[in-house]
Amino acid sequence: MALDLEFIRAQYPVFSNPETARWAMFENAGGSYVPHQVIDRLHEFFQFTKVQPYGLFQPSIAAGESMDAGYQAIAGLLNCHPDELTLGPSTSMNTYVLAQAIRPTLKPGDEIIVTNQDHEANIGCWRRMEEFGAVLKEWRIDPQTGELSLEDLERLISGNTRLVCFSLCSNIVGTMNDFETICSMAHDAGAIAIGDGVSFAPHRVLDVNASGLDFYLFSTYKTFGTHLGVMWGRPAILDTVEPQGHYFNRDIPNYNFNPAGPLHAQIGALDGLREYIEAVYGHHFDEAQPGFHARAVRVFELFAEHETTQANRILEAVKAIPGSRIIGQDQALTGSRAATISITIDGMSSGDAVKKLVERDIAVRNGDFYALRCLEALGIQDPEDGVVRISLVHYNTEQDVSRLVEALGELA
Repeated sequence: MALDLEFIRAQYPVFSNPETARWAMFENAGGSYVPHQVIDRLHEFFQFTKVQPYGLFQPSIAAGESMDAGYQAIAGLLNCHPDELTLGPSTSMNTYVLAQAIRPTLKPGDEIIVTNQDHEANIGCWRRMEEFGAVLKEWRIDPQTGELSLEDLERLISGNTRLVCFSLCSNIVGTMNDFETICSMAHDAGAIAIGDGVSFAPHRVLDVNASGLDFYLFSTYKTFGTHLGVMWGRPAILDTVEPQGHYFNRDIPNYNFNPAGPLHAQIGALDGLREYIEAVYGHHFDEAQPGFHARAVRVFELFAEHETTQANRILEAVKAIPGSRIIGQDQALTGSRAATISITIDGMSSGDAVKKLVERDIAVRNGDFYALRCLEALGIQDPEDGVVRISLVHYNTEQDVSRLVEALGELA
């Protein structure tokens, strides 16, 4: 079954505005567009229930019910219980808070493995643990491919390893890492597996309980929702780390690892994400599929098939540019490479390439995308200029890609 792009784009108000619709949007890894279901929920909350939730008067009751629905929507997506979730302001902040929660459990000499492939959110806060006696080991990418080797990880893990921190998918390289094997290796050593899913979640749905992960983090503003970060923790592990909320909230789910307190309206609006996925499922599939998680998996499989086809068109166009370099795999395979493509071109700065594409109403950016260590390891001489990153999601059309392919041809 083909994805009905006309139906998909009709759900997004941005495509009904001529000024915004003229852009071929390929900067989705920085933040995705939002369907009307999410916008409607946010608008309703601010209009009618912008009060402290969970009180006894009706607007407060409605606000609490809206927030509960938001938690339940994300729990249904991940196939977990709502009490296992923290919805904070961003993944960077959630990871920092998680690091502070884990720090009291570490003793001098305990080892933490981080990569040089990740977004800095899943590197910097763990490196700070060296101040308290932890030993940091860096799992390094291949400087040519940008990919991580499981054999290298095996050499790094020891009986002193306590944390293995990695991305399910790099926001630069685009490779989907073998998280199940990584988690198994971590657990065999008695370590906790912490997975950054920010660049994975826009393309695939994860069953967290079956993933092997102990903590999973991603950002809803990159998965068609409001600007929030999701942190899921396995209950048996959550119970062993130090709550970071107010002392009187330490035993209250959703609040105990959120020192800032939840963002009421943004959480309530996440139920619109569930509505959007349900609408896409109902439009494309006749058969009933029990459980929201299972329906979401089917929908994202449909998304992935479309994205993979279009990503390969872009990769072929890049390969035709003399002096071009594709970071990571030069062919997209579902489940192996996300539709996030980073490139450089000999003799042309990434900034100049972006300017030429933007002149054609193609929205892309260049830089290090908070993965400076990755760019340095790849030998990119000017990390500030960095790479050109082209990132598509399911609402990008064949026509969008054709415009991009034509513009890439002119760069040659």
